[in-house]
Amino acid sequence: MPQIDRAVDSGSILIKIINMKNLPDQDYCTVESGEACAHLGISRDTLYAYVSRGLVRTVAHPGDARRSLYDRRDVEALLRRKKRGRSRRAVAQSTIHWGEPVLVSKITRIADGRFFYRDQDAVDWSRDHTLEETLTLLAGVKSKSDPLGDMAPSGSRLPFDRILAALAEETVAHRQSDGRPRAGRLMRRVALTAAGVRTDSEDPIHKLLAQAWSDDARAPDLIRRALVLCADHELNASAYAARVAASAGASLPASLLAGLSTLSGAKHGGLTDRCAAWMASMDTRLGNKRAHTLEPDGKPPPLYGHPLYPDGDPRTAELLRHCPLPKPWRPVMKRIEKRIGSHPALDFALAHLQRDLGLPDGAGLGIFAVGRTAGWIAHILEQRETGKLIRPRAAVEG
Repeated sequence: MPQIDRAVDSGSILIKIINMKNLPDQDYCTVESGEACAHLGISRDTLYAYVSRGLVRTVAHPGDARRSLYDRRDVEALLRRKKRGRSRRAVAQSTIHWGEPVLVSKITRIADGRFFYRDQDAVDWSRDHTLEETLTLLAGVKSKSDPLGDMAPSGSRLPFDRILAALAEETVAHRQSDGRPRAGRLMRRVALTAAGVRTDSEDPIHKLLAQAWSDDARAPDLIRRALVLCADHELNASAYAARVAASAGASLPASLLAGLSTLSGAKHGGLTDRCAAWMASMDTRLGNKRAHTLEPDGKPPPLYGHPLYPDGDPRTAELLRHCPLPKPWRPVMKRIEKRIGSHPALDFALAHLQRDLGLPDGAGLGIFAVGRTAGWIAHILEQRETGKLIRPRAAVEG
């Protein structure tokens, strides 16, 4: 991941890439120097300068040690930057949609198809750790028991709705303590609420959810893995919303509520329920090899492609490795991947987990929300430490 210098000047963000530490992945180093120069419209000297500055990674050509092959991802990234131009306005606009970094954060780093929690490979971490341990890693906070139990109204059927109600209640409670101890209790309360449990226990969160939702012996470990993999994902929409609220001085539960509300969106966590509905609709067509696997309007199913993982989401791959798809689904997924050229996202894995373990409706999104609470807490506390208000400028058209 590049180290980045950032300077803020009158609302614009200036970004200078200093050094790229990650070693190149030889699978991506496939571009000849002539092709890279033609693609970027530059001379070989300029290309070599990019390499020396760490902007383009290389490996030795397997057939000629005097030549190099260049990383296609870096070449494509430079081309995108060149097409955008580097005016202050262009840089500002590029931050909005899967663009340039806009905040300095030490919580999660995404690079080269992998993601890291505080420099720990998150997939490796998920194999042996709990959500409570992940909260400590990300935020320096220990999860605490919640003797008050669930605050959600009993009429709320879906886990996400219960969490929403509980955080709204917490937001108006006006408690004096709003620091790390409360943060540790809030994550526990979110989990209790998702499970629909009113009395706390000594069980870790994944066991608490498994006991409430499933009789499947695999459930505790699979839910544990999913919670940890959902814990954070850099500056996603919900984390950004939580940070904005925190920067304005909102309380912990209010900031968490901002993140949770954003997660509910159909383009964020709400995709999980859409995936579950799509999978249910596909069940009746799995026996037909010619089944049309795209939505009626010809768009991809609501479960494919992540801009940060063009070669596949590692979270999805890890969950499906431990909770494989049923055999009838495997050729369907291969046909879709071949047709649209992308891989299933996390939402698909959570929807599959919900179905395979026989979890209640909405449990996939509930796992997402409970797990992501750890990341939101980390972002809220990190933003508070900066003491800065997040207040971008707007460009007026016309």
